[in-house]
Amino acid sequence: MKSSIHVEGLSKCYSLNQRGVMDRNLTENIKYQLGRVAGKFTGRKYESGKTTDYWALKDVSFEAFPGDCIGFVGRNGAGKSTLLKILSRIVEPTAGRATIRGRLGCLLEVGTGFHPELSGRENIFLNGSILGMTRREIKAKFDEIIAFADLDKFLDTPVKRYSSGMFVRLAFAVAAHLQPEVLIVDEVLAVGDASFQKKCLGKMRDVSQEGRTVLFVSHDMTAMRRLCNRAVLMSKGQVSMVGPTGDIVSEYLARESVLTPAGMTVDLTNARRKGNMEARFTSMVFDGAGMSDRNEVISGGPVRLKLNINAEKPVMTDSIAVSFSDRTGYKLVNADSLRLDRPVHLRAGDNEIEVRLRALNLQPGTYTLGLTLARWPETTYDSIEPACDIEVAPNPADGTTRSPIEGVVRCEFDLLGVPESLPFAGV
Repeated sequence: MKSSIHVEGLSKCYSLNQRGVMDRNLTENIKYQLGRVAGKFTGRKYESGKTTDYWALKDVSFEAFPGDCIGFVGRNGAGKSTLLKILSRIVEPTAGRATIRGRLGCLLEVGTGFHPELSGRENIFLNGSILGMTRREIKAKFDEIIAFADLDKFLDTPVKRYSSGMFVRLAFAVAAHLQPEVLIVDEVLAVGDASFQKKCLGKMRDVSQEGRTVLFVSHDMTAMRRLCNRAVLMSKGQVSMVGPTGDIVSEYLARESVLTPAGMTVDLTNARRKGNMEARFTSMVFDGAGMSDRNEVISGGPVRLKLNINAEKPVMTDSIAVSFSDRTGYKLVNADSLRLDRPVHLRAGDNEIEVRLRALNLQPGTYTLGLTLARWPETTYDSIEPACDIEVAPNPADGTTRSPIEGVVRCEFDLLGVPESLPFAGV
């Protein structure tokens, strides 16, 4: 199979001036040119200030094939956006080459490729023309674009009056529906609301399943796991690792310490909190209670937490709670000792409490762990939101699935009444 994208030895170098700014601005250019002219008469060489080379990309190589959805992960400044801008023909590389076969649809920055004075309708036709589509082809997709963007009321409004969210909705709808062979999407989707982000991820999955290629940059590791079949880890402008998405995401999280790994003590003394502080969490450690080789928390598996609490004086608490929330702050799981109707008497000084969740029924992904210590209903001693971010890993017992499992909460179920005697027409 021929690759849809072939990148070989791609590099990009910028010059930084004394202030650490890339290249010269207009004022500096005028000053530089005047200095050069004056230097011809005085015989003195004009020095415009020292510059240093900054390699945003260095010798990047990879291939993508039809049907691939490739995610790019790495910390800010790793070179992800520079790479996509080069592939989108916005930035010229210093060295190397990139070959793209087929039409290219890009969504890099809010408003990129849109003329602010033109209406949404006119910009759809403008973008389609840039992609090389005929007016008839654009008209055939027009209704789908409008329905996806949900902007029919503002179709004839100049896009300069659009909010950033409206910009993204229209830009993504155009980029995804005008049948590009390669679709490039940067972190810009973070501007949209949660429901639209879900629509976009679904559309990108459809695009790749139709045999086209998607390149995706995001800091949302859950979306990356669900959408991409392969991933590229970038560090300091170079490709550090290429492989299955799950392996790359795990390696990235381990390297960058974005999330708190299981078994590591979390110091909570300086955490953001609220409460009267008569008793407060000072540290905690969590793990998967030995259910995996790395003792990590797995989907559907147990969680063990050891909480260190310091009390100014003896106090009674009937609510020791451990919660798990999504990235929007919505609380999905709340293990609160109120349910047990078992008051806990804390002595003055240090106390250690162990909390065990028998099964954390969350799908694999990234979640925020919160802690609360209270005497219900009138007194909150300490409440920390968030205490740390954790990664819930896939459960090895689930085996492999043909496509990512949708939803947040997992459940146990069976298939009944399956006619096992019928022949199976395997593919």
